[in-house]
Amino acid sequence: MRIAVVQTRPEFGDVPGNAARAVSMLGTEQADLYVLPELALSGYLFESKDEAVGMAQAPDDDVFEGFRSFASSAGAAVVLGFAERAGESLYNSSLLLSPDGTQSVYRKVQLFWGEKDIFEPGDRPPAVAEGVGARLGMMICFDWIFPEIARTLALAGAQVLCHSANLVLPYCQDAMVTRCIENRVFAATSNRVGTEKRAGRELTYTGMSQIVAPDGRVLVRASGDSEDVLVAEIDPGAADDKSVTPRNELFGDRRPDLYRL
Repeated sequence: MRIAVVQTRPEFGDVPGNAARAVSMLGTEQADLYVLPELALSGYLFESKDEAVGMAQAPDDDVFEGFRSFASSAGAAVVLGFAERAGESLYNSSLLLSPDGTQSVYRKVQLFWGEKDIFEPGDRPPAVAEGVGARLGMMICFDWIFPEIARTLALAGAQVLCHSANLVLPYCQDAMVTRCIENRVFAATSNRVGTEKRAGRELTYTGMSQIVAPDGRVLVRASGDSEDVLVAEIDPGAADDKSVTPRNELFGDRRPDLYRL
C-alpha cells in the first residue's frame, strides 16, 4: 500500500479555508492512506476554551464533506486532527474516514502544556481500525513520548500508527523511530509548519513529517518549513513479524508479570 503524509500550514481560525486547501493537497499524490496534522482545520494556539469551542466540529459535520468525498472517489482512507465538540466536552481528536463511508475517532490521551486549559483528556483507550488493506491505529502529537500508547496499539494488532501532530520539541521525530523499533510497526507522522503568535505566546512547528518502517528506517522525511505531500510504499504485513532474532519474539518475550506499572 501507499501511505502519504500531508504537511500543511493552516491559517489560524480559517476552518473552511484550511479544509479546502488540505483536500486540494490530497489530490496531488496517489495513496491508499493520507495522514494530516493535528488540529489541521483550526490551527493550534487557542487563547481560550471558548475560542476553541467556536472552531470545534462534531465528526459528522459538513466541513468534513470534502474529505469524505475524496476518500470515496480515491478509494483511500484519510486521517486528520480536529477540535471535537461532544456535548459539553471538547477533545483534541483525530478522525479516520474510510472509503466505504465508515469513520472512527481517537481522542488524545496525553495533553501537552496549554492544551490542558482547553481540552479534556481522551476518555477511551486507543483502538485499531481495519481499512485499505491494513490495521490502523491513531495517536496524536505528545502521545509520542509515552511508549504505552504505541505499545497498546501494537498489542491490539496495529500495523500502521497514524500520528497526527503539531510538534515543537526538537526530538519528537527521532523518538518515533524508537516507537517503531520497539513495536515493529510502521508510523506515519504528519506534522505542520509555520509559526503562530497569539495570547503572548509563540510556537514554531518543526515540520519534518515522516514515514518510518518497523526496523527504524526513515522511508521519507519532509523539510522543516514547507508544505508538502510525501509518499512511501509499504507492505503492512511486515509489521506482523515481531521476530528480533531466531530465538526472540518481541511480544512473546515480554514479562508483564514482573513489570511495575
